[in-house]
Amino acid sequence: MDSLIAAAARALAGGDALGALKWVALREDPPALALRGIAMAQLGEYPRARKLLRRAARGFGAREELSRARCIVAEAEVALAMRDLGGSPRALAAAADALEARADRANALQARLIAARRLLLVGRLEEAAAALARLDARGLTPSLAAVTELIAADLALRSLRAGAARAALARAHEAAGRARVPALLAEVDEARTALERPAARRLSAGGEQPLRLDEVEALLASGALVIDACRRGLRAGAAWLPLARRPVLFALARALAEAWPGDVDRETLIVRAFRIRRPDETHRARLRVEIGRLRALAAAMARIEATARGFVLAPRGARDVVMLAPPIDGDQASLVALLSDGAAWSTSALSLAMGASQRMVQRALVELEAAGRVRSIGRARLRRWLAPPLAGFTTILLLPAALPPA
Repeated sequence: MDSLIAAAARALAGGDALGALKWVALREDPPALALRGIAMAQLGEYPRARKLLRRAARGFGAREELSRARCIVAEAEVALAMRDLGGSPRALAAAADALEARADRANALQARLIAARRLLLVGRLEEAAAALARLDARGLTPSLAAVTELIAADLALRSLRAGAARAALARAHEAAGRARVPALLAEVDEARTALERPAARRLSAGGEQPLRLDEVEALLASGALVIDACRRGLRAGAAWLPLARRPVLFALARALAEAWPGDVDRETLIVRAFRIRRPDETHRARLRVEIGRLRALAAAMARIEATARGFVLAPRGARDVVMLAPPIDGDQASLVALLSDGAAWSTSALSLAMGASQRMVQRALVELEAAGRVRSIGRARLRRWLAPPLAGFTTILLLPAALPPA
């Protein structure tokens, strides 16, 4: 390694991207291209950084597999920052194996942490937990230790384990303090504030009550029958009935829960579930069919009994019925929550994270843009979507797989 490359590397390690560029800005050899790519990534110029890192990877020869693997890891980190989640994880896994085989343990661990963060973004919590469990965290540098604890905290938050998240964030804060990286400390502090912000609303006849994540966790463990509009399902103790893909049934369950312990008349149920202004006999027949389906699915949690004017929800085991609503209303609440993380998302990445078709995501984005809630940058395949941060509450419960299915 020549003196200019060494000086640029030291500058990047200290977070001085502009200082690094002064040493290698005019060079076109692969090591200089790699360092320029990392510097551009630190400055937020992700598309340019990605091109430079790809050129560097191609420039390293067959005998320079270690350097090429490092470029692949760096590009994967840039792709994560760009919310480009559609690539195959095989190249990153192969790079991690190559780095580990050549005793570059720090970069190998970085590669595996990037893979774990990608799994979290798309809501694959069990796989992310398994990836974290396989990591050997002994002798980590402070910055890598902080990132590891941040991922563990994010996993705990999305699994609604507030105590575990609080402990992981305390460890992350201590490690970030030792690393002396301001951006890392800011990320830890932002995650810690999420524990104190309202995460959901408990609706009742007397009004609504904001709940923090630890209060939501306690509510779900209380044994009450919770109609969860954040994740669109029913929960009673350990039993979980997902209805996210059955919107009519969830609309019926929500209407019944909001009226509990009273009943709901048939016309109101038809309007809420089918969005019909003038019900007729065909809609009443369809209501009977859908109520029958909901009754069968929720039989272990509650009965749905007919009354003179409509239907009433009767939870089993003398349970209370609790209506848990998201901090923001609307059919696109989860989409807005994903976009409010400050990153620019592509429609393909949003589709992957939400488990919805890309066409459905595109239609929702057009509606949100017309309402002024999101904005786009770029054109065609480079088009990305952003939303302003949602201040005052956390969006954890609106993110993919915020609650475990069990």
